[in-house]
Amino acid sequence: MQTPLTGILPVAPTPFHDDGRVDEEGMRRVLDCMIDQGSDAICILANYSEQFVLSDEERAVLTRLSLEHVGGRVPVIVTTSHFSTNIAVARAREAEAQGASMLMMMPPYHGTGLKADDEAIMEHFGAVSDAVSIPIMVQDAPISGVNLPVPLLARMAREIEQVSYFKIECPFAADKLAALIEAAGEHVVGPFDGEEAVTLLADLDAGCTGTMTSGMFPDKIKPIVTSYLAGDKAAALEHWQACLPLINHENRQCGLRACKTIFKEGGVIGSDHVRHPLRPMSARTKERLVSLARELDILALRWGN
Repeated sequence: MQTPLTGILPVAPTPFHDDGRVDEEGMRRVLDCMIDQGSDAICILANYSEQFVLSDEERAVLTRLSLEHVGGRVPVIVTTSHFSTNIAVARAREAEAQGASMLMMMPPYHGTGLKADDEAIMEHFGAVSDAVSIPIMVQDAPISGVNLPVPLLARMAREIEQVSYFKIECPFAADKLAALIEAAGEHVVGPFDGEEAVTLLADLDAGCTGTMTSGMFPDKIKPIVTSYLAGDKAAALEHWQACLPLINHENRQCGLRACKTIFKEGGVIGSDHVRHPLRPMSARTKERLVSLARELDILALRWGN
């Protein structure tokens, strides 16, 4: 990938039928919808893809299906996180072989009791880097419970060849992004934020060049980034203010269920099923979600109808 990725790189949801089976045709429609929404790249098999309830066989099917169906229309980022370094390496090699443009990985962790120390984290990411020739995005998220201080992230950027993108979605993300950019300089090719863009404007002020949201409405969030990077901060603020109620409701009330609910409402997929032990959102939460989405006139609500 010669040109650094910027803009909006949303996470694709994994659609299921009402009985819990993976909906392969639905997955194709999800990818098409996200491309039509103006996504600059698409990330698959992430936490918002419910990667933690997918079998290895389902992961393999979804990876192949997604890369084949997208067919180079936009870059595809494949999440390959695993506690085992050997498995993370194998997943990375397979993703690259099938056409992934980038990998995303969390630090190795398993619950609260099994976490790698700094040197093991360096070795883990280093082993994956040595096995591939595509960029790696480090996902710094509270769900892992692993502390990734700025000096460690900067060291990873400087010393691990393929580690050049960072998704920072921890508390006070803007300060951490600014500190990382200052500490590692040109070695940070892609400083990104996450968490449904709930801190996006502050993170852009800090130097981030893009965001990894859900797939629910990149068509409306993307102009925040493109306007800001073009130097039009007033337009970025206007777009931000328009999107913020829906961003906040998704982030604080809905989580990964929001995108699937909206995609079903808009005819992109046939079911908003989430696998147990996750539960469907309440009718109250859904009603507010759909109302806010309609007020913003997001593309996903019109795409399949």
